[in-house]
Amino acid sequence: MEGNKHRGRTMLNTTSGLMLLIASLPLVSLLFPGMATADYSTRQITQEFIERMVEKHGFSREELTELFEKATKQEQILDLIARPAEAKPWYQYRPIFLTNSRIEGGVQFWQEYAETLEKAEEIYGVPPEIIVAIIGVETRYGAHKGNFTVLSALSTLGFDYPPRSKFFLSELEQLLILSREEEISANEFKGSYAGAMGIPQFIASSYRQYAVDFDGDGRRDLINNEIDAIGSVANYFHEHGWRTGGAIASLAEAKMPFDYSGNKLKPGKTIKAYKDLGLIPQNNIPDNALAAHIALELDDGYEHWFGFQNFYVITRYNHSALYAMAVYQLSQEISYRYNLATEDFAEY
Repeated sequence: MEGNKHRGRTMLNTTSGLMLLIASLPLVSLLFPGMATADYSTRQITQEFIERMVEKHGFSREELTELFEKATKQEQILDLIARPAEAKPWYQYRPIFLTNSRIEGGVQFWQEYAETLEKAEEIYGVPPEIIVAIIGVETRYGAHKGNFTVLSALSTLGFDYPPRSKFFLSELEQLLILSREEEISANEFKGSYAGAMGIPQFIASSYRQYAVDFDGDGRRDLINNEIDAIGSVANYFHEHGWRTGGAIASLAEAKMPFDYSGNKLKPGKTIKAYKDLGLIPQNNIPDNALAAHIALELDDGYEHWFGFQNFYVITRYNHSALYAMAVYQLSQEISYRYNLATEDFAEY
């Protein structure tokens, strides 16, 4: 019996000590700034960010502090950004996106939103297959929009990822402004580990600048509204210089050893200049057309392409030649099968 009483006193003392330790954690974190905290609200760098938002945009200091109590550091995000898919060679990257299920899903999406896609092409000049392919690559037509809390994602990358902290802190600023404009709590946005949101995976600054209310309901909803997403992707491409009816990419053949390094995405040389270097187009392209050389790594060499202005525009969505080529090739497969299905239906 005495033993039980003793154990009871020990447990009580231990529990009391633990409660005291927990209660003192905020003080400890202030005394030792390097120690990890449960949320971002007490960090000095966060308080400095909050102060800028108060002075620059008129936010409430108290409300922002309360908001950042909900933002936590995500180690998984830091791991993911250190190994992006675009670091893979083309022969490993391509199979991720050029799958039968993604192609068939694109055909179905096109069939369901054919009228909206036609309207987007009429207004912005961007063909349906490109819009569909973008949404297919980004979220599998809205099925996988990301489960990260965007506030925590941007806080993690802004406050704890020095290589790109300036960019992500800017996006965190844009997220807070967006949440005020759209009257949605910043903590409610879900998305990718890099803070991209909704069906087309717009980052906050792109959401604010390029999202459109394409169905006319008075809201720009990229989270749940496919019609707004379609119009917004088309507007994004239009604003970044899409040329209606222009070429996107074309295969090339290297007649002599060619420098494969440093794929420059922006067209900067004429086809004639490339021919003189031994890079020959496989299609009939005017000599004065500007292009960029795109070298894609295969498991036994390289595949060569010319990328034109519209290819470059695709890279404004994601600054990667691999990404743009995946979108382009997926768009071609979707277009072929969509037209085949349409013809079969017409014949029937």
